[in-house]
Amino acid sequence: MSGGRSPLEMPAEEFDRLVFLCGPAHGEQVRALHRRFAHCLRIAVGVSVVDPDAAAVRGFHHVVARDAPGLPPETDLSLAARPAGSPPPVAAVVLTHGQGEYGDRRHRYAADTLVASLPGRDCAYADVDTRLDRDDWRLCRTADQCQALLSRFDLVVTDRLHGLLPALAVDPVRGGAKVTAQARACGWPALVPVERLTGRELDRWCTWCLTSGPARARRARAALLGRRADDPLDRLVGLLR
Repeated sequence: MSGGRSPLEMPAEEFDRLVFLCGPAHGEQVRALHRRFAHCLRIAVGVSVVDPDAAAVRGFHHVVARDAPGLPPETDLSLAARPAGSPPPVAAVVLTHGQGEYGDRRHRYAADTLVASLPGRDCAYADVDTRLDRDDWRLCRTADQCQALLSRFDLVVTDRLHGLLPALAVDPVRGGAKVTAQARACGWPALVPVERLTGRELDRWCTWCLTSGPARARRARAALLGRRADDPLDRLVGLLR
């Protein structure tokens, strides 16, 4: 339940109907609902019925099952959902709680402040980790996999270096550090210093990233590809010869 309260914590006397959606009609939690809302008309819709004779099931006045013994299955209620309009953008959130090498300059609550501002925008967020690991299925194994993952998002919000372009970048170090330096190196303007980290500033750059950002990112990538002579990998190869 939203608002931090479960149905068992809500004032039962304020209701005269109880509708139980989706989950299994099974177990003590459902039986507790019957006891607490005994005065209500109780209806279960789109539920899985494991045992039709169980008290959790028989406690309802009406049961519209999505699957039950002896009955043909029905499609889940979620399949009937219709989008209200254009779908909201989807954003990857890539955070770091490290960068301790900057000492007191590293803003202790930068990531928390950034995360607290996200729910105010109509956007679907996914927590993404850009670390590579060959043994953990939750992480990408190669840089190509990571790039493919990030390219599926409309927006990346990050306070770390990797996956910077294109992204709404927050530098969590007072005075600016490697995130700021990389944004400058890429010619990328969507950078918010931790000193100016506010919901309004983030919202402004979110809008920019979703509108003007893609074209700017393409130009920035093209410019970076044209600077191959300055590639640090080329310099590394030269030093190793």
